[in-house]
Amino acid sequence: MAFEGLSEKLTAAFKRLRNKGKLTESDVKSAMREVRMALLEADVNYKVAKDFTAKVTERAIGTDVMESLTPAQMVIKIVNEELTALMGSEESRLNFASKPPTIIMMCGLQGSGKTTHSAKLAKLLKKQGHRPLLVACDVYRPAAIEQLKVVGSQAGAAVFELGQENPVTIAKTAVKHAKDYGNDIVILDTAGRLHIDEKLMNELKEIKAEVKPDEILLVVDSMTGQDAVNVAKSFDDLLDISGVILTKLDGDTRGGAALSVKAVTGKPIKFAGIGEKLNDLEVFHPDRMASRILDMGDVLTLIEDAESRLDQKKAEEMAKKFQQNKFDMNDLYEQMQQIKKLGSIKGILSKLPGLGKQIKDMDFDERAMDRVGAMIQSMTKAEREDPKIINPSRKKRIAAGSGMKVEDVNRLMKQFEEMQKFMKSMNARDKHGRRKRLPGLGGMPMNPSMLHGQGDSKRKK
Repeated sequence: MAFEGLSEKLTAAFKRLRNKGKLTESDVKSAMREVRMALLEADVNYKVAKDFTAKVTERAIGTDVMESLTPAQMVIKIVNEELTALMGSEESRLNFASKPPTIIMMCGLQGSGKTTHSAKLAKLLKKQGHRPLLVACDVYRPAAIEQLKVVGSQAGAAVFELGQENPVTIAKTAVKHAKDYGNDIVILDTAGRLHIDEKLMNELKEIKAEVKPDEILLVVDSMTGQDAVNVAKSFDDLLDISGVILTKLDGDTRGGAALSVKAVTGKPIKFAGIGEKLNDLEVFHPDRMASRILDMGDVLTLIEDAESRLDQKKAEEMAKKFQQNKFDMNDLYEQMQQIKKLGSIKGILSKLPGLGKQIKDMDFDERAMDRVGAMIQSMTKAEREDPKIINPSRKKRIAAGSGMKVEDVNRLMKQFEEMQKFMKSMNARDKHGRRKRLPGLGGMPMNPSMLHGQGDSKRKK
């Protein structure tokens, strides 16, 4: 995940501060030197890193911090606030036209993920009740138009194309088409190059002059680190972009682009690509990203993902069964299908406070739930509803039908029994008729090691 290295180094620096108890000015300056080195190693712009640590140092050696009962916590609070400010303070929303359609011009270098993220944005806007129109303005890259048609179809958005026509004409005609057919948003997927050149920029300037877009979003690959910031500055100088979409924030990126782009260009990061699927685009929240970097989690985004991706009715039915101790193998299978909608196991856990460091060295087998699902689907209706009837011969049949071993079926049965015991203890009441509370996160012990077994997680050697 993004920022792992930076997060680890910052956590280590702050741990040393906590161990100090009362802080001196020298302690703060020493910690800030570590912070600056961590930022530079994360590929943050040198001037940005220097200015950032200077601001934090100035605030941290103030009387309020030095005389605080928890000075280390106060320093971390300041770092959190300054990280948030560095990335834009608050989320930056799209600028919608007062009179539809809203025109969004997507630009960027070839290979940055522009076409895919055009479709991702269309899908996100479609969920919000809009009727986006994707426009194929890249007439140079082989199969670019076909690619847009494919991802557009997957996103459920209409695609407008005029073949190899002039891109300026395509953009102008598409806007007219949108007005005639009731599309309230037009997303122009423009051409890219392997590098910034005069021909590319002239074409983009002509499209901008002709259709006057409400948004010019630059798609940059965060894996390119500081180069992404240089690209953003070049595009901004020539086109006056309105925002950035940062891709591959789920990858092994050092995070420098996310921390530098706003400070260098003055333009906000509006969206972040966090995976390969069309659902994997989220609004960029600077405060939540700062919390992730400091290993404070991002529970708000996890809640929003659950609200937008999970079936509320099924969740309520599951909760009712949970309370009535009627949870069976059918429910376990349904629960796994719901969890898969939230993304990878590691991605979900990374959003929980304090788990970043614990899961860093874990290599999760994301197909574990598929294997468990195969075993459940190999059971008969009666077996799924009452697993107690599953005897050794039935286990052998289930293992053969799912391509697993009898030991795997035994492990699944044992884990299911433990879940049922846990539910009974959760629903147990004291002498006053109140439900007993169990220790742990929300009554449920949350430890990544619980995910080991069924081959779903293993430590790297």
